[in-house]
Amino acid sequence: MVPASTVDELLARLAACAGVFDSLGPDGDPVDILDHGLQCAHELARVAPDDEELQVAGLVHDLGHAIEGWHAVDHGEVGGAYVEALLGARVARTVALHVPAKRYLVATDAAYELSDGSVRSLELQGGAMSAAEVARFEQDPNAADAATLRRADEAAKVIGRLVPGLDHWHPVVARVAGVHAAR
Repeated sequence: MVPASTVDELLARLAACAGVFDSLGPDGDPVDILDHGLQCAHELARVAPDDEELQVAGLVHDLGHAIEGWHAVDHGEVGGAYVEALLGARVARTVALHVPAKRYLVATDAAYELSDGSVRSLELQGGAMSAAEVARFEQDPNAADAATLRRADEAAKVIGRLVPGLDHWHPVVARVAGVHAAR
């Protein structure tokens, strides 16, 4: 896998995810990867309007499903590796942690509800975290971001939902990439 090197390349890869579903296919999310990412970014803009890095993490969090040879278990890590050079460590780590965040929330929040597809993938991903895994997860500086992204992830699976498209997100992604490049 060659990491994303430009904003246009990254958004073109995301645009190519129209009609592409997560690695569980018809048993997974009911919306394609593009719609899911757009809905997730929109949810994060609602709950964290001043946090563009978190919003962009939501936009790209499932790209690992669309990179050849990867599946439900490690798509977060693959996606994080794909975007890190362009979008920075915080975005990449938040993307990488969104799968463990699901396992964490299932273990720690009785009110946390999963879609049918998320229930199926949770089994493949190891189920709810053990107490030791919860403690390790909570030590990660990006754990809270990943949990916020994960909650938005579950809310971002609505067929036909109208949210801003990639044109809206281009300048946001460019700002995040620019901030990372300036560091």
